[in-house]
Amino acid sequence: MSWHVEITEEAKAEIQRLPADMRAHFLRIAQMLEDFGPQRVTKPHVAHLEGKLWEIRMHRQDGIARAIYFAAPGQQLVVVHAFQKKTQKTPRRDIELALTRMQGWLHHDTQRLSARRTGRPPRQGRL
Repeated sequence: MSWHVEITEEAKAEIQRLPADMRAHFLRIAQMLEDFGPQRVTKPHVAHLEGKLWEIRMHRQDGIARAIYFAAPGQQLVVVHAFQKKTQKTPRRDIELALTRMQGWLHHDTQRLSARRTGRPPRQGRL
């Protein structure tokens, strides 16, 4: 079974705001993750942040950007946040935002799986 990179709606909008060369670099690294799996893609392309969070590292002419993702069940890598950086260290507020979005995605996914087992539609909630 191969890996699949899923991008949340919020992260898609953030990636679209990145400069074109950063978006292209993101797509190349995401394709590497799908083709080879997260175990075989390492620095300088990706790095562990904390807990379940990892980052895709983009360095280009227009600066530095990051896309934060986590591994989810079913060999999915879920991108939850993307941004351009001004400093070497990833800002704490971006990590906190990614953690919040990850928790929302996991909660929503758990509801969806539960609904599939019971035959009832998932409850709608805010993410």
